Amino acid sequence: MPYYIYRVTAVGPIQQLTKIGQFDAFKEASLEAKRLRRETGLDAGEKIKTMFAENELQAEDLLSQPHGEELITGED
Repeated sequence: MPYYIYRVTAVGPIQQLTKIGQFDAFKEASLEAKRLRRETGLDAGEKIKTMFAENELQAEDLLSQPHGEELITGED
């Protein structure tokens, strides 16, 4: 399965996904994502994400899913 790199832009509650690249090996995908994070002028609310998936559709689906409950700290 390939690794996909996306630019994720938060537009209100919705995330806009823009595919940047696709790699067969994690090492190359990771190096490219790190380079992009360093060298690309990311606006507020923008992130560079790497996703391991069977195809682009699955990668975008996984990136669009909520990542669990927000942790709330404090006294009960």
